[in-house]
Amino acid sequence: MAGRQTGRHRRPPERQATYREVFAVGEFRALWSAQALSFVGDQLAQVALAVLVYDRTKSALLTALVYALTYLPPIVGGPVLSGLADLFPRRTVMIVCDVLRAGLVALMAVVALPIGGLSALVFLTVLLGAPFSAARAAVLPDVLEGDRYVAGSAITNITHQATQMLGFLAGGAIVAVVGTREALALDALTFGASAVILLVGLRGREAPGRRERASFGLWRGTRDGARLVFGDPVLRSLVLFAWLCAFYVIPEGLAAPYAATFGGGAATVGLLLSAMPTGMVVGAFLFSRFVRPANRLHAMGWMSMLACLPLVGASLHPPLWAVVGLWALSGVGSAYQLAANAAFVAAVPPSGRGRAFGLAQSGILAGQGVGILVGGAAAQVLGPETVVALAGALGLSVSAMLTFGWNQVRGGVIARTRERVEPVVVSPAGDDELSGVGRPAP
Repeated sequence: MAGRQTGRHRRPPERQATYREVFAVGEFRALWSAQALSFVGDQLAQVALAVLVYDRTKSALLTALVYALTYLPPIVGGPVLSGLADLFPRRTVMIVCDVLRAGLVALMAVVALPIGGLSALVFLTVLLGAPFSAARAAVLPDVLEGDRYVAGSAITNITHQATQMLGFLAGGAIVAVVGTREALALDALTFGASAVILLVGLRGREAPGRRERASFGLWRGTRDGARLVFGDPVLRSLVLFAWLCAFYVIPEGLAAPYAATFGGGAATVGLLLSAMPTGMVVGAFLFSRFVRPANRLHAMGWMSMLACLPLVGASLHPPLWAVVGLWALSGVGSAYQLAANAAFVAAVPPSGRGRAFGLAQSGILAGQGVGILVGGAAAQVLGPETVVALAGALGLSVSAMLTFGWNQVRGGVIARTRERVEPVVVSPAGDDELSGVGRPAP
């Protein structure tokens, strides 16, 4: 009598881990709390820097330049410094980076620096974020296994975007009331608090590359990371999807001059900067809550196009409310990064996580920095609306090409992701379930 298949011929149903079981892990709570604090401080500082520079110079180019310095340092040292996450204990790397960043941002708040000196400190602060992000991304799969990792990454991603949204909205109001120096001082405090939380709440682990440290140089690690990522067609495709954000991040760098076209000040800048993170929160929730893991990978290509298409509407010079809506819709599309990161994790060996994540994250930040800098220079001539529209059109073209290539390798990625996710036993249905994966800040 015919019946249902059993054993290896029967594929178990895809299951999703719950919020409850992820937050039940104490180490994840420490990682999440520390990063949430840093996220809030960072958004406040970005608004403060944008307002400070534009008020001093009235230059879209200089404003974009300083804003781009929150992305550009990875070009210089990000891939190299990310290798520290494979050579030293990852908790130690994160704590040291937090302490150093707290000191640098405190210096910005206390000392009245010229634009050049301020830019140098911004550069160093962001440069230290490369090994921190690589260490955090590498340790998270040790804290959360299987689909718990996927759910935990989704929580982190949504938290990041939510704090961006709230940080930019509140940041504009806070900067307008208390001033830029006080806002930077608050950012320094968040870095210090993050270091304390990690020291107390995260267990120390042996460095993966401790035995190889004497012979394993950082430059060699950088080359190995590049070889690992670009030597695999799947990883190469996924990292290029991640780097597509270089196009749709350009509006953020032009928020201050864009707000000026409406006669707005710091509050309008904060409103514009909050639009994309708001859309990302909505997109990440819907994408991870209602779309099954395999279907996320099927939808990744067209969602990447959605991240770019709404920006083309800037060519019509819409009113402020419509601009906010278009930027938010772009944020919804950018939720494709959840699926890209999950597949990337499934394909990278644990011993190379720091280098692979560092390369991917450094490329993301570097691409965003270059995009913002080029966009700022172009806005001096063409105006912010035209530049945003051009960024959307170029990004749409690139995403269409990436989608065509992705469709050729997608089947194998889906199978690999299922192998990582399905063995995990999760609690019965009844809890609020959400799974996905965050942008690493990969």
